[in-house]
Amino acid sequence: MYALADCNNFFVSCERVFRPDLRTRPVVVLSGNDGCVVARSNEVKRLGIKMGVPFYQIQNEVKKYDIVHFSSNFALYGDMSSRIMRTLGKYTPDLQQYSIDEAFLDLSYLKTYEEARKVCLRIREEILTGIGIPVSFGLAPTKTLCKVAGDYAKHYAGYKGVCCIDTDIKRHKALEKYPIGDVWGIGRKANQKLTNAGIETALAFASVSALLAKNMLHKPGLDTWRELNGEACIENHDLPEKQSITCSRTFARGVTERELLEQAMTDFTATCARKLREQKSVCRQMTVFAHSSRFQEQMNIIHATVSFYTGTNNTMEMTQQMLRVVRSQWRANTPYKRAGVILMSIEPDKGIQQQLFDTRNRARDQRLQQAIDNVNRQFGKRTVTLAPQLADERSKQLLDTGVKSPAYTTRLSDVIVLHC
Repeated sequence: MYALADCNNFFVSCERVFRPDLRTRPVVVLSGNDGCVVARSNEVKRLGIKMGVPFYQIQNEVKKYDIVHFSSNFALYGDMSSRIMRTLGKYTPDLQQYSIDEAFLDLSYLKTYEEARKVCLRIREEILTGIGIPVSFGLAPTKTLCKVAGDYAKHYAGYKGVCCIDTDIKRHKALEKYPIGDVWGIGRKANQKLTNAGIETALAFASVSALLAKNMLHKPGLDTWRELNGEACIENHDLPEKQSITCSRTFARGVTERELLEQAMTDFTATCARKLREQKSVCRQMTVFAHSSRFQEQMNIIHATVSFYTGTNNTMEMTQQMLRVVRSQWRANTPYKRAGVILMSIEPDKGIQQQLFDTRNRARDQRLQQAIDNVNRQFGKRTVTLAPQLADERSKQLLDTGVKSPAYTTRLSDVIVLHC
């Protein structure tokens, strides 16, 4: 018996917690440099504005419907997510956070689905009252069916935020009108292959034979087929891990100072390395890139792929290699407009193949990295950083976040003050 907790319009909901005047107004949250729409309130969705649309393309709608827009405030969103996950963790011995606003709860310790439904309603009320974020729950015997149930809970008010698929009749009814392309685990190519074969709904896919499902989509497709038919076969360790990790950004203005570019790219490298450690992986290749605007007459490029003969997730080792690339290919007076880091050849951090002539003291590096992670986990992500990450006033030119809300919960100077 699993439950999927999914926060409704999470980024928008976080903004509304501290701006109750916006609860019925259309609101969007924008990506880096206020480029694209990455979160929409229900009011905006009803206007037909799509996810990912460039913000400049909807300026007429913004003025016509008085749409409120915010720059992304990840310090706020991350802290609110941590609070929600701590609340969820009180109700299950096995909580698996799947994304910043989603988590699976193992509720097998409960005796009936009705009991589980009441527990989910209680959790939902606790989070809404104590944190202010609306959460929807999908209850089912498999995680894939939980995702289906969660979608129904989110879009149909009659479920009161909790949808339960606990019988074969309910499963059949839920899958009957559920598009195959919306099924968890069915990607764009798989969706195209299935629709070409006349399989357009989740029920149609669940109704084919196991052999056909495997022949069409191989083992991952067979696992999805089994899950849709009520057989739990996706364990925590089976959930897909990232095969590549990217952190990049387009800057608001061209960066002409090497130290400033190094600061940004050290941040990118540290973020990628942290994500590697979180999924208990290492990488063997890292691509470093930066380039000037493609609209310039002559485009200057920094680009190199570094190989690690021993797989690593150590921020310091990766940063050293990144800085070597940047410093060797840097061109003065070039306004670098975009930069990033891509990690590839990702594998589990267990049983790493060692190299005979490796000169690094990896045991010491690992202890130091763990100590830094522990400090940052307890006192905040940027409590201990590498020297190139030290921020100064110049870093403000890297991002255009003119409509970013305060860090209400993580910066003392931004705490709301009430005057009575």
